[in-house]
Amino acid sequence: MTDSEKYPENIFISLNDLLKLEHFSKGFSFLASKQKVRSILGGKHASKLRGRGLDFEEVRNYVPGDDIRSIDWKVTARTQKTHSRVYSEEKEKPALIVVDQSKSMFFGSIKKTKSVVAAELAALAAFKVLKEGDRVGGVVFADNGIDIIYPKRDRKNILRFLEKIVNRNRELIDSKPVEFEKALTETLSKVKNIVTHDFLVIIISDFQRYRPELIKFITRISRHNDVILAKVYDPMEQSIPDRKLIAGDKEKQLLIDGNNAKLRTDFKNVFEDEFEQFKAKMKKHRIPVLSIDTVRETDVQIKEILKRT
Repeated sequence: MTDSEKYPENIFISLNDLLKLEHFSKGFSFLASKQKVRSILGGKHASKLRGRGLDFEEVRNYVPGDDIRSIDWKVTARTQKTHSRVYSEEKEKPALIVVDQSKSMFFGSIKKTKSVVAAELAALAAFKVLKEGDRVGGVVFADNGIDIIYPKRDRKNILRFLEKIVNRNRELIDSKPVEFEKALTETLSKVKNIVTHDFLVIIISDFQRYRPELIKFITRISRHNDVILAKVYDPMEQSIPDRKLIAGDKEKQLLIDGNNAKLRTDFKNVFEDEFEQFKAKMKKHRIPVLSIDTVRETDVQIKEILKRT
C-alpha cells in the first residue's frame, strides 16, 4: 500500500502539501499596525499586538524634522540645547506556533479534517514569520507526545517543524485520546520554558475543551507576549444536517436523528454559546480569536481575516 493510499489527501497531510503553501504565505500580516481599523487585530487589539517594537539607541542633537515627541527634555534642560532620543526597530520578534494534532482534530465532514487545516495554517504562519525576518519555532501537541522545535531564523528549522506535524498527523490513524489535563500540563510547562517576553504565540486548535486550565495558561502567556488563537472547526460541529446520521469510531457507533428540529437547534446553540463565551473571556485580555473552517481554502480564509491595509 502506497502512502497516498494509506494516508488519503485531505484526511491526512503530507510534507509536500505543506511546502507548497510557502508560495501562498503573503498578502496578510499578524501585525496590528498593518491591519484595517475594524480588523480583528486592529482597534483594541492593536495595543496588545505590538509588532517588533523599538530599541533605544542614543541621544543626539535635535535635527529639524525630528518628531517633537522624541525630544529628551531632561538632557535638553541640562545642556540647554535641544536633544532627541533615537530609536531603531527591534531586529526580531520571535514566534512560537502551537498546533494541536490530538484525536479531536481528526474529524471532517465535507472536505478536510481539522488536523489537516491546522497543519496548513501552521505552515502558512511559519513561512510568513520567516519572510518577515524573525525566528520561528513550534510545538506539536498530540495524543502520543509533544514535539518541540526551538525558534530559529532558518528555513531548515521550519522543515523540521513541518515534518513533526506530518508525523503526528499520521499517528492519528491509530492513536487514542489521553487524559487532557495531564497532556495539557506537560505541554504548558514546555511552552513556558521557551516563551519569555515579546514573543508572538499562535495557538491552533479546535478549542473544544474550554477548560479553566487552558484559559488560565493562555492569559498568563499573554501578559508579556502577543497571543493569537485560531479555532479550527467543521460545519457539522456547528450544525447537524437535517437527516439521520450514523457517527462512530472503531469501537462505538451513534445514531443521530437530524430530522429532529429541536435537536438541531439545541446543538447549534450549544456550539455558538460556548464559543462566544470563550471569545468573551479572551477579549477581556485583548486576545483575538480567529475562526477557520474545514471547507474553504485555508490561505484564502487567513487572508480575508488578516488582509493587509
